[in-house]
Amino acid sequence: QVQLVEFGGGLVQAGGSLRLSCAASGRTFTGYVMCWFRHAPGTEREFVGAISGSGGSTHLADSVKGRFTISRDNAKSTVYLQMNSLKPEDTAVYYCAAYWPRSAVLAATASTYVYWGQGTQVTVSS
Repeated sequence: QVQLVEFGGGLVQAGGSLRLSCAASGRTFTGYVMCWFRHAPGTEREFVGAISGSGGSTHLADSVKGRFTISRDNAKSTVYLQMNSLKPEDTAVYYCAAYWPRSAVLAATASTYVYWGQGTQVTVSS
């Protein structure tokens, strides 16, 4: 069992930056693939990025490549999402999620992820 709690959301102007954190509790954090999804009203939940247990492999959605970075600190059982050059279309509730992988492929589908945080609101004003 893994419990996930997100921190760091808020209101920021377009072009600004935010860093989201997701603290995990439970055993063997390093074994889990961690990811971020986001969900804006009236849209489907959208994959943002994923990172392998070691942190050596990452996968980001095309919509955020070059602006967002996903990382993790296994000593702190925490995964981060650094968001730069934010746009109004980045406004959403951001969720942290985790699953125990069966292959080296980082999943981008929400149904693969077993554990979810409660979400944190990110609002980007124009």
